[in-house]
Amino acid sequence: MKTIIHPPAKPLGADIIQRLERLDPALLCDGLSGFGLPRDGCLTGAIKPLNPTMRVLGPALTVETAAGDNFPVHVATYGAPAGYVLVIDGQGCDERAYVGGLIGGAARAVGLAGIVIDGYARDRGELEELGLPVFCRGLTQRGPVKNYGGVINGSINCGGVRVDPGDVVMGNADGVTVIPGPLVADVLARAEKKMAYEQERREVIDAYRLARENGGSLPELTPDWVLDMMKRAADGPESGFGGEVRR
Repeated sequence: MKTIIHPPAKPLGADIIQRLERLDPALLCDGLSGFGLPRDGCLTGAIKPLNPTMRVLGPALTVETAAGDNFPVHVATYGAPAGYVLVIDGQGCDERAYVGGLIGGAARAVGLAGIVIDGYARDRGELEELGLPVFCRGLTQRGPVKNYGGVINGSINCGGVRVDPGDVVMGNADGVTVIPGPLVADVLARAEKKMAYEQERREVIDAYRLARENGGSLPELTPDWVLDMMKRAADGPESGFGGEVRR
């Protein structure tokens, strides 16, 4: 089986990147809620960064492979445009590492933003020294095979989520979120609204803490949506908390 190579998707616009850089994977996942996507675009929590300080952002450059075959990963890496995130559908193979220090070094040399693997890696120390963000299911010292088969820049499934070339990929210590290209504008707007709400909540929480510590008048801490749900639960036949309503 030969490796099939499709051209990469267009890069993200500078304005989109600037807006994304102010957000995080959790906010993007919240922004994806309600679109009916599997896992709201959130890859399985089994795919984690090698180091919790690692953060990755960029358009997806996808690789489909299996059974520890990293030949397609080599091909994709050496021809990759700068700024993309290499997203590898390794079908969760835990018997061999798809990526190690050499591919990591090449990825950094060509300017890849990072690597996300539905599979395993090795050479953790070397990869961390490179400063290249790598997200994977785990580590194994067993090396890959080269069997030629795979697809570059096709639709893949990575960590339970469909990833198409050019989709937005963002990861940090919480995990990785993928935004389908056609939804980027809507998801950004929703994620930014959620970010503003969370900032307001932090200010209220801080004000309450300071007032309590200083003996001042306590502001309302409970958010309106909680008060509303509690009222509706109290007005109904059940409390909504699994118990009898007490009036």
